[in-house]
This record gives sequence, C-alpha cells and structure tokens, in this order.
Amino acid sequence: MHPETLRHLSCPVCGDPLAEATAGTARALRCPRGHSFDVARQGYVDLLAGQAPHSGDTAGMVADRADFLAAGHYDVISAALAGAAVAHVPPGTVYPLVVEPGAGTARHLAAVLDALPTATGLALDVSKPALRRAARAHPRAGAALADTWRRLPLADASAALLLNVFAPRNGPEFRRVLRADGTLLVVTPAPDHLAELVDALGLLRVDPEKADRVAASLAGHFTPGPAGEHRAGLRLLRAEVRTLVGMGPSAWHTDPVRLDQRLAALPEPVPVTVAVRLAAYRPV
Repeated sequence: MHPETLRHLSCPVCGDPLAEATAGTARALRCPRGHSFDVARQGYVDLLAGQAPHSGDTAGMVADRADFLAAGHYDVISAALAGAAVAHVPPGTVYPLVVEPGAGTARHLAAVLDALPTATGLALDVSKPALRRAARAHPRAGAALADTWRRLPLADASAALLLNVFAPRNGPEFRRVLRADGTLLVVTPAPDHLAELVDALGLLRVDPEKADRVAASLAGHFTPGPAGEHRAGLRLLRAEVRTLVGMGPSAWHTDPVRLDQRLAALPEPVPVTVAVRLAAYRPV
C-alpha cells in the first residue's frame, strides 16, 4: 500500500493510526494499542474487525465484471469519473486521497488515479474475490476488506474524493472521512440504462425515483452540485450479455436456465444502451 494512503488509515477497533508490521514473512497493519490486521498474500488488508453480514459479490460475479469491464464496455463511466475528478480535486492538494467504497475490481478508481498523477487510492469492498483484483488494479491503489455500512477504516477528513459507483451510500460515514473541501462523486443508472434487456431477459428495473432516493440518503450530510448523464450504445454478443447480467444485481434474482433460453431468442449483436447519471455532492 502506498505510504500516502497508509497514513490515512485508522484502526477499525479503536480508531488509532495504523502502521506496517512484519513478523517473519507475514505482513500486517498494527495500531499503537496492538490491534493487528493481516495483509492477504493477494495484497489486500482485512480491516473488517468482525464478521460481515454478507460476503458481497461472488467469485463468479467478480470474474464476469472483470471480463466485461476489461472489454471497455463501461469505459464511458470511467472517463466521466476521471474528468469529474480532475475538475473537483481540491486545488493545491499534494497527495489527494481517492477512496471508493464498494469498489469491486477498482477499474473506475484506477482510471481516476491515471487522471490524477499525484493521487493515491483506496478500494474498499466486502467481497474478497473483488479485493484480490482491486489490490492489483493500480500501482497507487491499496485495497481493504471493509463494510460500507460500518465505520470506515479511515481518519476523519482524510479523503479528497469519494467515488460511489452503483454501490451503497453511507451518508454519515462518507461525510466524516471526506475533507471539507472534498467531493463525493455518485454514479447511478439512468431510467433507460440497459433498457433493451429489462423486459427481454426479465432483469431488475431501474427505480424511476432513483435520483431522489440518492439525494435523500445523503441529505443532512451533503448538498447536491453539478449532475449530468453519460451514454454509450453497445452492440454485444449474446455471451457478452450473459456476462453483463452475471456481474450485476440481477444475477441474484435470475434463473440461469430461463436466462439462457431468453438469450437464445435475442438477435445478435444485441443493442444495449449504457446510460448513467453522475452527480457531485459537497459536504455540508
């Protein structure tokens, strides 16, 4: 983990700072009170401090996401985040810290770090399969096992930017760890995101009140700023559509046999609309 990222981490038990510690070949992070957290051989550190209520995305879902994103299908999202990050990073910050709770494979975080050459990053997720990939996503990105709904393992006012892409939002914790001059960038699906597939494959629909619910979840901690939509038209093979479904929330609710039957009925290539809303929020 980059030293500039490490200095912002805090012990999930007591809140004290963390530092690297080694015992033989084992690696760990330890606080002054002796709480110790192992660094997995894949490079991420377990800062959960207790059992999570869920294990997050499965290895299969993460593999599908990695394949789909590596093909560039969601690069429109990465590019939008990178552009917004450059516009919103606090001026004069020497080593801005970019944190993505619910980062998954951290591909979007990596794109933002590419756009901010002096920034360091931290990917947080509750899925170990995701973190194994996130730990290798970028030379300046670290990865930690953490639950977004609990206290985040970060010092107060440590992050210059927070990224939230199709992930849960913990308003109080996001506000605590974000600098007063920092920005929260939130990506949510627009109403017609993947619209061609919803009825054809029986996928989950986008909540038409999504934008209002996001604002309500952050009310009292953040004020909304600039927002805009970003779109791309894809033409996917059936196998790519299968991967797209497998990486998202519909994977938990879709019968695989029925899905394959419906996929077989689609003409190839399959037209698919990517449509997302990117909104910037400032801390209150």
